[in-house]
Formats: sequence, C-alpha cells, structure tokens
Amino acid sequence: MNEMKYTDGGICAAKGFKAAGTYCGIKKPANDDPSVKHKNDICMYVSDKVCNAAAVYTQNKVKGAPIIVTKSNLEKSGNKAVAVIANSKNANTCNADGVEKAERMCELVSNELGIPKEQVIVASTGVIGQVLPIEPIEKAVPILASKLSYNANEEAAKAIMTTDTVKKEYAVEFEIDGKICTLGGMAKGSGMIHPNMATTLNFITTDCAISEVMLQAALSDIVQITYNCLSIDGDTSTNDMVVLMSNGLAENSEIVEESVEYEIFKKALYEVMANLTKMLAKDGEGATKLIECTVSGANKRDTAITVAKSVVCSTLFKAAIFGEDANWGRILCAVGYADAKFDINKVDVDLKSEFGTVAVCRNGAGVEFSEEKAAEILSSDEIYVLINLNDGSKEATAWGCDLTYDYVRINGDYRT
Repeated sequence: MNEMKYTDGGICAAKGFKAAGTYCGIKKPANDDPSVKHKNDICMYVSDKVCNAAAVYTQNKVKGAPIIVTKSNLEKSGNKAVAVIANSKNANTCNADGVEKAERMCELVSNELGIPKEQVIVASTGVIGQVLPIEPIEKAVPILASKLSYNANEEAAKAIMTTDTVKKEYAVEFEIDGKICTLGGMAKGSGMIHPNMATTLNFITTDCAISEVMLQAALSDIVQITYNCLSIDGDTSTNDMVVLMSNGLAENSEIVEESVEYEIFKKALYEVMANLTKMLAKDGEGATKLIECTVSGANKRDTAITVAKSVVCSTLFKAAIFGEDANWGRILCAVGYADAKFDINKVDVDLKSEFGTVAVCRNGAGVEFSEEKAAEILSSDEIYVLINLNDGSKEATAWGCDLTYDYVRINGDYRT
C-alpha cells in the first residue's frame, strides 16, 4: 500500500482499542420522562496494551480541572496511558472541588479496569462554573466497562457532543515496514473555538509503533497547521485538549527519530487531524457554510498561517458569506491587518466553490467580475478563498464558518 486509505472505525479503527458510551444524567434534561432515550453524555476508550501518549492543551489562563489532572498523570506515568474517560454537559471548570472530582473519575476507571490511576486521561466539556455531580459518573463507569467493544466508536463519539449537530470521526490506513498501520480519531466542538495550542476535545489513536518523544513532536507540529488554523467565534475554551495514543500493535519497527517512516506517520496524522478540523468548522454553531482559506506564495509558513487565520476570523467577512455577498474588500481588509510582513500590492484573491471560480482582486486592487456568477459561487455550502501573496513558495490553510442569526440564539440560552 503506497497511498493512505480512508477506513471506518474512528477511535476504534486502530488495533487494540475498544470504546463505550452511555447516558448517565450529568445534566438532567428538561424532559425527564424515563421512556425518552437521552443522548450519551459519558464515554470511555481503552487500549489492550499500555500506550505512549502525547497531548496539547489550551493556553487559556483558566484551565479546566481535567486538564490539570491529565497533565499531572502523564508526567507521573512517563507519558504512558491506557484509558480515557470523557464527559459532556459539564466542563468541571472554575469549581473548588474540580480537581478532586477529576481525580475521582480517574480512580473509578483505575479500580474498574485494574490499571494505575496515572495511566488514565480525563476530559470534560460543557457548561463552565457548575459543580460536576460525581454520583452519576460513579454509576456509569462500571456500565462503560461492561460495554467496551472494538466496534463502539460511534457511541463514544456521540457522548462528547454538546451543541454539535453531527458526530465527528475519521481514520486512515497506511504502510510502514510492510505493516498496515491505522490512525483514527474523534472530535467534538461547535462553538467557543479559537485555538491556542489546541482546540475542542480531540482524541486520536494509532497502532503504529512510535516513541513518546516522536509522538509528541508530530502532534505539536501538525496541530499548528490543523486545529490551530480553525476558528468559529474567536473564543478559546478552558478545556481544549488533543490527546494522541500509540499502542504499537501494528508491529512495525518503532519510529524513534526523524526518518522517511516518521514523515509517513506525520502525513497520516495530518490527514486525520485536517479532516476533523474541517468537520469542526462546518459544524460551527448556527453555521450554514464552511469557509476554507488557503494562502499560497508566502515567504514562510507562519506568514501564510497568520493571513489565512485573519481572514476566517473576520466577523465582517463571516457575515458577508452568510449573506452570500461577494464583498471581497472585507477579505483584503483582514489580509491587511494580519500581523505578518508581505507586499499588499502583490496580493491576488479568488473565490471558489463547486459552482466555479471568480477572480475578485489582482495586485491588491479590485477587478471586474460578474456579481451573478459570484452569487452563484457563494450559494454553495462550502466556500474556498484562495489568496496568493506572490512572495514565496510556502502555503497554509485555515478553516472557519459563516456567522448567522442562529449563533446568537444558541449562545443566548446555552445554560438553559
């Protein structure tokens, strides 16, 4: 196999990973009728073998208790992990007993599975500042353990959804040393997304054998050109976390240094993380359109990233895309205030979708174009902004979504 191949299975696609999800009642629904089937609100996934683990976290000064506990556990275990437990509906953040509750979640999994507490990763997402009820979780952990299955990735993916409208999973197969390796993951996120090292909750597993040092290096690099190039609303969450675990069950020779095999692994990691990033952007709260901005012709990668992110973060441009208005001046405005060095008089801009491409700017100035054709292009639910700085060979892509009336409605009554 010379090419990466998409495969089903999400978090369970790689050998030796099983998962489970269930509803435990962390947040009581408005309709507490026992006959109503409620959405999963807690999940667990477990490896058959101790994994090398890597993670990146939010840089928000306010950090959820699960991040504090997970960082501590990985430091104590030497970056080894076996299990992950994650809940939705409550972020367990800004609570006096938050660390105690997060540690208790790890202890529950440890006792149930017979593994060291330090080899458990814990994550939470949901409302900030509300005390996390531990009793439902105490009841749920034995249920999760009993339901663990190599085919329950969807149950886990559903359990971490908050305002998400769809579950987000992606996995690929690739070859190293003649061995078929698999890398897959799941993500949640719809709002409060503007990354700073990581974004939302993202869990990735692989059976490829790779050292913890190289695993962390790969994750730290790829996160910069995927999750860190995503923005829904400009808010960096307190609970952002990306976790990557490798159990080595593909039985390839362990990757311990930069090499051809390491580059293959990074390419697979990019494929999964980029597709999850795109799913997160398309499912932004209230969104009707995905915005993908690719900046080429930059003198360095960081310049391309900065400019692309500036465009997808522009509130005015996001609103224009919602209105299907080819107001390209808002793009150039966002390019202009990006904190990067380039010649604005060399910049070209095109708008593209499944309905075609239209040039709107050349050499930093507007060009004549058909408003009718532009409107047709912007009627698609996936809009591509192509920017050429004409100053080098580096490029980068950022992802976002339009800004709609529904975004305000969703966030106006988020707690209730």
